[in-house]
Amino acid sequence: MQLDPASGWCDGVPHCPSPNFNERPEAEVSLLVIHNISLPPAQFNTGKVQQFFQNRLDPSEHPYFESISHLRVSAHFLIEREGQVTQFVSCLQRAWHAGVSTFEGREACNDFSIGIELEGTDELPFTDDQYQALTRLTEQLLAQFPGITAQRITGHSDIAPGRKTDPGPAFDWPRYLAGLQGKKEAR
Repeated sequence: MQLDPASGWCDGVPHCPSPNFNERPEAEVSLLVIHNISLPPAQFNTGKVQQFFQNRLDPSEHPYFESISHLRVSAHFLIEREGQVTQFVSCLQRAWHAGVSTFEGREACNDFSIGIELEGTDELPFTDDQYQALTRLTEQLLAQFPGITAQRITGHSDIAPGRKTDPGPAFDWPRYLAGLQGKKEAR
C-alpha cells in the first residue's frame, strides 16, 4: 500500500469510488477520524458497506437498510475484519463521514479530515489484522499529511459527542497508538 501524493489514492488497495464527496475548501488536512460500521449491524463481510457508500444499498434487503438508504455518506477508507483496505474517496477530496462535528473548536471536520471506517461494532473487539492494516495506513497518512499528528487522531464519538459512539469501547486506543509510536521509534 502506497499513497500517491498527486492523486490522493493508495496504490495496492482496491478502489471503490463513491459519488459522495466534494472538493475540500482551502484547508490543510490535519485530522484523522476513526469510525466503525457494519451492515447489517454486527454482520461482517457482506459487501453492504461498499454498496452503502456507493448509494446502491437495496432498502428491501433488510429492515435496517430502509432507515439509512436515503443517506449520502462515505469515508476515505474501510478496513474489513481480515485487514482488507478499500478506498472510496481520494484523500485530497472531502468525504462525507463526520457529519455535524467539532474538533478543538473548529466545526465541519469533513473539511480538514480523513475518515477511516473499521468493519465492526462498538462492543466487539477488532481483529489483529485490522490493527495491523490501520497502523500501515495511518503511517502512509502521517507521512503525506504532516498536519495529522498523534494528538490529532480521534474517534467519531469525540467530534460528535452525544450523536455518535464509534469507534466504541471495544477499540483499543493504547494498542493502536503504541503501534504507531513503535514504528516511529524503529526508524
